[in-house]
Amino acid sequence: MKVSLVFTVLNEADSLPMLLDSIAAQTRRPDEVVVCDGGSSDDTVRLLHNEARFDIRVIEARGANISRGRNLAIAAATHPIIACTDAGVRLDPRWLDAIVAPLQANNPPAEATAHREAAPSPCAAVAGFFLPDPHTPFEVAMGATVLPELRDIRPEKFLPSSRSFAFRKSAWQAVGGYPEWLDYCEDLIFDLKLRERFGAWAFVPEAIVHFRPRGSLGAFFKQYYRYARGDGKADLFLKRHLVRYAAYLVALPALLTALSAGSPALRLAAALLLLAGAGAYTRTPYRRLRRLWAGLPALERMKAVALVPIIRVVGDVAKMIGYPVGVWWRLTHRPGQATTSQR
Repeated sequence: MKVSLVFTVLNEADSLPMLLDSIAAQTRRPDEVVVCDGGSSDDTVRLLHNEARFDIRVIEARGANISRGRNLAIAAATHPIIACTDAGVRLDPRWLDAIVAPLQANNPPAEATAHREAAPSPCAAVAGFFLPDPHTPFEVAMGATVLPELRDIRPEKFLPSSRSFAFRKSAWQAVGGYPEWLDYCEDLIFDLKLRERFGAWAFVPEAIVHFRPRGSLGAFFKQYYRYARGDGKADLFLKRHLVRYAAYLVALPALLTALSAGSPALRLAAALLLLAGAGAYTRTPYRRLRRLWAGLPALERMKAVALVPIIRVVGDVAKMIGYPVGVWWRLTHRPGQATTSQR
């Protein structure tokens, strides 16, 4: 079965050659590449039109968000299997071969119905994986803090990013595509709709995309603000956000008050709880950091260690600001709602 590779771009002239080179280096070439440009003002479109190593089509849709761009590219694709990625990444040479293999090994699923039991094929979609591709010590700390390792993934719960995902075009049609009313977290809503309709998908950790983490605290803050705003718009992960508010706005002030004005016993208890909380807060990032900092000099490693809690706090603050903005948008616009199991 033939495969269409799709992705969207917007002012990606700097990172696009890396992605195009990695597509050309695939052990299994896509039968076509369909790209939607959302209105780039740099050389992105020219680079795409000049690509001659594989069959590529460019759709220009000024103002289209990521969801709209993906839907346009998938609708224009002529093959039954869709492999989806993002600009700004580098594909492992065996990525496409690995991520479409389960789809090509199974018969297409039956026509979608209202009930999951009526779709006998367990493989309407395939989740790949992604690894950090840091270029600076700051990005090493960022990757360790925000990007999961394979050991952190529970395949039955994993909601894959569309930077490493493949699915049948018929499944995309059955669930109505990506939600065009949502500008961020759109791939999570698409994941949830696919899982609700077709059940579990295959997880292929060998289908690896190399993803460069954000390179500054400002860019990271903006990214996580937008992610949390998307959560609020889509009514996703309410419990997680409530726990975060409780930790920062209730538990932390209470412990700091006890530490500064309590009895000696209360101060000791507060100090121990703060230390335990800090350890739990940074334990997983520091475990990942030890695997990512190979080659860094000692001073850069110390900087990375110091950056981890800063990055975590900045990300949490961005989420606490972004989430209510998204909730307000949802209450005033009343868009489509997410699957209730994720609320």
